[in-house]
Amino acid sequence: MKPIWIVDDDQSIRWVLEKALARENFATRSFSGVRDALTALEQESPQVLVSDIRMPGGSGLDLLQTVRDKLPGLPVIIMTAFSDLDSAVAAFQGGAFEYLAKPFDVDKAVELIRRAVDESMRGEAAYDNSVTETPEMLGQAPAMQDMFRAIGRLSHSAATVLITGESGTGKELVARALHRHSPRANGPFIALNTAAIPKDLLESELFGHERGAFTGAQAMRQGRFEQAENGTLFLDEIGDMPFDLQTRLLRVLSDGQFYRVGGHNPLKANVRVIAATHQNLESRVRQGLFREDLYHRLNVIRLRLPALRERSEDIPLLTRHFLQKSARDLGVEPKRVSEDALGFLASLPFPGNVRQLENLCNWLTVMAPAQTIEQKDLPPDLTPTQEYAGESIALTASAAEMGSGSNAALSGGVGTLPASLGTAPAGVPASVWENGLRTEVARLLRENTADVMDELARRFEAAVIREALDFTRGRKVEAAERLGIGRNTITRKIQELHLDA
Repeated sequence: MKPIWIVDDDQSIRWVLEKALARENFATRSFSGVRDALTALEQESPQVLVSDIRMPGGSGLDLLQTVRDKLPGLPVIIMTAFSDLDSAVAAFQGGAFEYLAKPFDVDKAVELIRRAVDESMRGEAAYDNSVTETPEMLGQAPAMQDMFRAIGRLSHSAATVLITGESGTGKELVARALHRHSPRANGPFIALNTAAIPKDLLESELFGHERGAFTGAQAMRQGRFEQAENGTLFLDEIGDMPFDLQTRLLRVLSDGQFYRVGGHNPLKANVRVIAATHQNLESRVRQGLFREDLYHRLNVIRLRLPALRERSEDIPLLTRHFLQKSARDLGVEPKRVSEDALGFLASLPFPGNVRQLENLCNWLTVMAPAQTIEQKDLPPDLTPTQEYAGESIALTASAAEMGSGSNAALSGGVGTLPASLGTAPAGVPASVWENGLRTEVARLLRENTADVMDELARRFEAAVIREALDFTRGRKVEAAERLGIGRNTITRKIQELHLDA
């Protein structure tokens, strides 16, 4: 059997892989740079090639391209310490068999190489092509690496994709990456948040209308399906779509045709649909709030974005990235973060997820007094020195859930409620309501209540909106402004939660 080639300028990486592969009876040959490997490639070829991306004197991606030209069936595994979508995408697009992020588990690396050897011996060109670049998407966590691979493997597909995940995790970024690196990349990308459009206008927004179709329709208007022709239509918060419109959407996905509002001639829809939701669609199907047949139409390929608390190891990486981005936008010198501050940030739950962290970095760029950010420079509601800080974070989590349900950005800079609503009632320690909440959760769990999270979220939203309306003496517009949500959103929430009385 031919040897496995290892190309890396890091001698320790070469040594570790050589020893691990030798234990599995694999022959190896190592190179410290691309040039040496290219020279050897003129005379012989490996069974599998394992190469780093960034090395002095040449790029592993250049080596990959040469190998793909000369030996299209040779499996190539790309390694990199730069754990971002750029690297994964470039590797897959070049035809890599697999992408291995450093630091890696040696046993898993050996297993991956063994799979590549099996593919090589079968003579199959087993590799996945991929997408290009989305520098906003970074992540060393295994869940994010899996997401990068999924985006790569979907690059030549036009299949419908359903993206799930909490609010603020970056679902639209994934949708844009799927479009940008798909066969429809030259077509338009049209995004529509179905929760942000009033029910009476959503049908026209989606399908367009003919002149005179309804009062105020003084001219024909194209809908989002027409605007997205030959491209991608991203339907965010699909779980909030009104039931009757779900039927029309299902018909488009089934037949590929639709009618403008007031129209009589069918129009062809050559559109890829990517949908996203923070809600549990299976639960909404059981409750009769979402069509089961539409759910199965959308759930062709499902991608789940992890919450930031599930990938806390990425918080330092993201913090540095967002600080640099914020400084670039403002034209100032990027600020640094001390290790203590980074460690503290990595311990926080960030209920608003990546969006909350980005907002925090924008705040720090403007408000932090020194170039090096210490823990004491963080906003007061994040630091443990403030009384009831833990409870403040817990309330922020609930607030983020309410904001995600209404697709509204909560005021307060980094995803907190306004000061008048972000603290416990006067004279009542925050721990009182938190303990009460835990008691209620325990009761619901003991009683095997279905959909505990949905039930508590509805009750939380109802309590907050009711209190705000009491505070403003029933003035909805003022209540919406104080809560940091839209007028249409509070009206819809009042109807959904049966607060009209």
